[in-house]
Amino acid sequence: MQPFVENGSFERKFLCGNSYRTIVGKQVMCLSALPSLYFYSHLLAGPLGWMCCRAARGKCDDVAWVYASVWVSEILENMGGAINIDGMDAINAMDGPCVFVANHMSTLETFMLPGIIRPRKPVTFVVKKSLTTMPFFGPVMRSREPVVVGRTNPREDLTTVLQEGLERLARNISIVVFPQHTRSRTFDPQHFNSIGIKLARKAKVPVVPLALKTDAWGQGRKIKECGPINPGLPVQYRFGQPLAVQGNGKEEHKAVCAYIAACLREWDE
Repeated sequence: MQPFVENGSFERKFLCGNSYRTIVGKQVMCLSALPSLYFYSHLLAGPLGWMCCRAARGKCDDVAWVYASVWVSEILENMGGAINIDGMDAINAMDGPCVFVANHMSTLETFMLPGIIRPRKPVTFVVKKSLTTMPFFGPVMRSREPVVVGRTNPREDLTTVLQEGLERLARNISIVVFPQHTRSRTFDPQHFNSIGIKLARKAKVPVVPLALKTDAWGQGRKIKECGPINPGLPVQYRFGQPLAVQGNGKEEHKAVCAYIAACLREWDE
């Protein structure tokens, strides 16, 4: 994965320090009706379409990835959506790579996290195979060298994550892991596996907890990735301090689960 080189201020949107808040009054239009139609039409005609064209030409590099990611956040903010990000200093707290362990709520985090993390640290994702084969988004995802799992055989997935994850981390590429089996608005530690902790332990790199609330992009009934858009729901991201994995990692796994649960309770209240 090539070094990140900035082209201008747009890619620096989230390089603003430890926190980011959407500027009040940023909205350029009132969209009380048909927000989903506005969002998806602008997504397809804008960042997603643009990245697909670049991927087809082999030009889907890190700068383009970040640019498109920030573009998605701009569309959401222009609709009246609010984005709040805290704890970004944790991304810079380590000289080397790390494993980000996060809950998984919607498609939005997959689009937005590159623009938040990549300007500070090389990164890729552990993703299910269907994301790499779907129209439009598939070629883009494949160009990012993700760790691809089937999500049907946990033992095979663990082997894949440990083998390919170690290879990415050895190349200084951090990895975002969503240990939940599927996207969910609720967080249940019983369905939050320790695959990210195991990878970090084996690679001897820190774990960074990441709590997120992205239900502004809902889940679709037939196609999960095409759910309703509600810009009235704030988008929240909060990075915790890096954790060194000690022993078997059970305490660190509990700490990550407790961190995510506490953040979600705070945001819901």
